[in-house]
Amino acid sequence: MIYADNAATTKLDIDAFEAMKPFLLEEYGNASQPYSFASSAKRALKKARETIANCIGAFPDEIYFTSGGTESDNWALRGGIRNKSGNIVVSCVEHKAVLNVCKVLSEEGTEIRYIPVDEYGVIEVDCAKSLIDKQTSIVSVMLANNEVGSIQPIEELIEAAHTNGALFHTDAVQAVGHIPIDVKKMGIDLLSASAHKFNGPKGIGFLYVKRGLKIQPYIVGGGQENNLRAGTENVASIVAMAKALEINILRLQNFRVKMSEFEKKLLEILEEAKIDFKVNGSNNKVPGNISISIKDLEGEVLLHRLDLQGICVSTGAACDSKRTQISYVLKEMKVAEEYAFGTIRISLGYENTAEDVRTIGEVLVGIINQGDVCDGKY
Repeated sequence: MIYADNAATTKLDIDAFEAMKPFLLEEYGNASQPYSFASSAKRALKKARETIANCIGAFPDEIYFTSGGTESDNWALRGGIRNKSGNIVVSCVEHKAVLNVCKVLSEEGTEIRYIPVDEYGVIEVDCAKSLIDKQTSIVSVMLANNEVGSIQPIEELIEAAHTNGALFHTDAVQAVGHIPIDVKKMGIDLLSASAHKFNGPKGIGFLYVKRGLKIQPYIVGGGQENNLRAGTENVASIVAMAKALEINILRLQNFRVKMSEFEKKLLEILEEAKIDFKVNGSNNKVPGNISISIKDLEGEVLLHRLDLQGICVSTGAACDSKRTQISYVLKEMKVAEEYAFGTIRISLGYENTAEDVRTIGEVLVGIINQGDVCDGKY
């Protein structure tokens, strides 16, 4: 089996797994308790917070543990909004974890303003700046897109947000652990992350909240996370998350070089076979995220055909009961329909090899040349 859907989730790093084991089997005390048995859990939380903060250029007291990216996005937008009668500015290609929160806030009376993107899935900066005004509470633009990998020029918007008294939030779920991030140098106020995107466990993440920023609690109950996020801390997963992120940060540069070589090889295979396709996204993108659209084919069928050959990829479209639908991201990028329907996302990770890439390319070419990939047949 070749796993090439790392933008969806990643394999748990073995060192991260080993780091979490003691807190499942031996040192399982509740970190909120005062007795000595819980002291190791308390120390582990403190160390994990410090490690994560160091990886993104933050202070430890600015890291708040959550259940993942979706909760972090919800908390940032709901907890950070100060005036529901004002407006929120977001890009039109945000993850549903942001867009659906905005939909609910819109129903509650908040105006939502959407930033358009160009053909590469990159926000139109001048338009974005024109949407921000003194009534803007939050500007939320993802650091890297989950479908096509494009990295957004968020630093160009942060100054505009702050000039107008607005907070700046970024959904960095696809970016943390994959590209360098320094929240202080960039001027970010709120940042969302999810461990399972960078070889940590599922069900754990964090929200960076700039020191001094007043944010409302999203989950209430006990006094955990400085009285801002209630619930018994998932110590084992938090420890594993910190370890996984620390490891990924150390290998960032080597990973970027390796992924660049892999993408070049994959595209060469398709080009040599004279496949009619286009690559989606900008040149400045998350390493390993390769979104390709193949003319006059159906991505959903390609996905299933590849699956039968033991290759796991994702599609750039969502399938309903009637027909394949073009994803909203590709629509906003104005990808031509004859290509958009045939979109698949190949997202490579640390464990993928040059042989994996060669196999993916050759199998994909073979499937396309067989025909019957545009009529819904698996």
